[in-house]
Amino acid sequence: MNSSRILSAFSLLLLAIQTGMSDPAPQNASANRDDSFFPVAVWYSGGKVRAPMLERIDASSAQRWGKDLDQIKADGFNTVKTWVDWATAERHRGDYNFANLDLLLRSAEERGLRVIVQVYLDSAPDWVGQRYPDGRFVDRSGAVIDSQAAPGYCIDHNGVRSEIVKFLEALSQDANKSPALYGWDVWSEPHVINWADFSYLQDPEFCFCSYSQARFREWLKAKYHSLDALNAAWYRSFENWDQVQPPRFPTILSYTDYLDWRAFIEDKLAADLKTRVDAIRSADSIHPITSHAAVPGLFTSPTDGYGEPDDWKMSASADFFGTSLYPKHSESTKPWTYFTLAAGLDFSRSAGHSLGKGFWIGELQAGQGATGMRIADPVTGHDERYWMWQVVAHGARELAVYAWYPMSSGFESNGYGLINLDGTLTERAQVAGQTANTIARHSAELLRATPAQAQVAILYNRLSYMVGGSQPSLSKLGNAERDSLLGLHRIFFEQNIPVDFVNVDDVTENRVQQYKLLFLPFPVMMSQDVADGVKRYVQGGGTAVAEARLAWNDARGFASDVIPGAGLAEMFGAREKIIRPADKVRIETQATPALPGLPARTGITGEAFEEQLEALPGGTVLAHFADGSPAMVKRSEGKGEAVLIGSFLALAYHDQQDPAIRHLFLSLAQAAGVSPDVAVSGAGTSEVEVRQLVGDKQQTIFVLNHSDSPADATLAIRLPWSAGEVREIENDQPVRFETRAGRTIFQKHLSAGEIWVIGVRGL
Repeated sequence: MNSSRILSAFSLLLLAIQTGMSDPAPQNASANRDDSFFPVAVWYSGGKVRAPMLERIDASSAQRWGKDLDQIKADGFNTVKTWVDWATAERHRGDYNFANLDLLLRSAEERGLRVIVQVYLDSAPDWVGQRYPDGRFVDRSGAVIDSQAAPGYCIDHNGVRSEIVKFLEALSQDANKSPALYGWDVWSEPHVINWADFSYLQDPEFCFCSYSQARFREWLKAKYHSLDALNAAWYRSFENWDQVQPPRFPTILSYTDYLDWRAFIEDKLAADLKTRVDAIRSADSIHPITSHAAVPGLFTSPTDGYGEPDDWKMSASADFFGTSLYPKHSESTKPWTYFTLAAGLDFSRSAGHSLGKGFWIGELQAGQGATGMRIADPVTGHDERYWMWQVVAHGARELAVYAWYPMSSGFESNGYGLINLDGTLTERAQVAGQTANTIARHSAELLRATPAQAQVAILYNRLSYMVGGSQPSLSKLGNAERDSLLGLHRIFFEQNIPVDFVNVDDVTENRVQQYKLLFLPFPVMMSQDVADGVKRYVQGGGTAVAEARLAWNDARGFASDVIPGAGLAEMFGAREKIIRPADKVRIETQATPALPGLPARTGITGEAFEEQLEALPGGTVLAHFADGSPAMVKRSEGKGEAVLIGSFLALAYHDQQDPAIRHLFLSLAQAAGVSPDVAVSGAGTSEVEVRQLVGDKQQTIFVLNHSDSPADATLAIRLPWSAGEVREIENDQPVRFETRAGRTIFQKHLSAGEIWVIGVRGL
């Protein structure tokens, strides 16, 4: 569950809107690996205590816990997600006590339930601090943090790291004896520091202990190789490596030091996850090992002083990476919109997809949000069913509802539970259980399928968050990078066109060639290797569309001589002539075959800046600003096309939903050869979402009416084969269909808020 600091991400969001292999596991573990088992879990660890605490076992525990597990299974869940916290399981150094876990595993096995084990190291035993007093976290101000069970101690301290590894190895050896074990989640909502909020510190940032600083210096040595190179990059004159420290405040001379520090934190978090994974792997070579973020990284900033993980790097360190989802959290100003939820899920999915992996949902909200007297809207059965099917529709390989009982203590008391604290079932528990049961019945076909292949990619570039370093120059635009990503995603989401988010490694390693269209939203800071990757993508036949100030700053934070920088001006056929802030940016398109379906003189409203362009040789002007200066230029390069737009239209769409922006971007997609597989028509269908999970000769199609009004929908879906049989997933009723013009046609009256899930089998 999120700390109050992490929960503020929900508020901010809604205000603006390899693994290492070691000794083989025991034979009984390998015998239980079932690739057709879809774990639909609910959080439960014996009794009513909240995570990460554990109930003290007594003579009645087995009977009471068994009764709860019987109810969980009868409700429809096939898995429980339990937890182990370091503070309880190793009260004295080397004296491991896993009695709670062992009892839960035995009780689950007796009932045919599987178990996922969540590990909490942020809840640390006091003896760690006594044995390693210099292992405490240190703020950039120099303040030393005494752990109060949380936030624990810094893993950069060799002694602390050694104790963590030994604990995890002992835990793995113990749990892996049980046939009920399904998998592991070794880090809940990873940050450098967790489960604590330091209101007495101003803008805290971690960790500045001597061990983290030493680790940072080693990271710098690997990057720069020599002190002279570091001095040149940082504009410093260090005489030895021991003088090098992380930056604690901004200066006007350079902020390359700050960029290095943030990059180090990302790498450190990924490496710390791998340490946990490798320790569990010491006794378990079979079961999947995962971790999950507090929220999808789309909604957070890599500049956060507590350390925000990079979803792509974290995915590389474990079998799966995922996220928590709390669409009605008490810290949100209002519930998440359906397009916000879809964007977050697409983002988490994309991080694993880039590496050929799936993703897990570590926590899915179960009940009403409560933080003290901040009490959110109630969670309904429809909410629970909708969230669960959305998770599955996006290709998740597991979901865990948080939690069976409401929180029994702390500032979240009585919140987030699926049932009541007195043990009585709720309507949402019954609906969630029924949905869990349906998912489990169809697990084989769901796990054999993947989301429909995207033709459109959106670049997620963490450098663009850091223009200005720790003193951002873009603060007047708020969360412009995030909102640009959200705005661009929404344009295609509204047309049921699937998109993938891609990261810089996907570009530099040529993994974007599969996409017909690559968008570079808010691309104000870019490394040379990413720019080179964009060039290769275009030369190979792709279409790249970039917004204003493309590669303005390089990876060191230095301004380019020409904008677009990094040699991209020539490829895009234009350079920046002048840029000025503007409350209202007016753009008017030309009559051109480069914008199919878009009428000439279409008026478009941009945002924030008017970047007047100068067309270069080969560049064709597609649109002008109000004063007649070029606003959009296209140029052919190799087999592909490059389009440069002199404003921030994705951000504008997020803020204004100007339909002309949507039409422009869809026109660019059409010109790039994007051909949607799904068409939705009929009265009231403007808010009907269709998603596909695609397998070999079978598809699962999810149709969701997000409107408060009914819709008469005609769905025309292009399948790679002829449909033979179609049935509703939840009630196994046959579905009528016809084939017309190469598409399979379904007619469906959708009631307000209806969710319709069908399975299609090919001939």
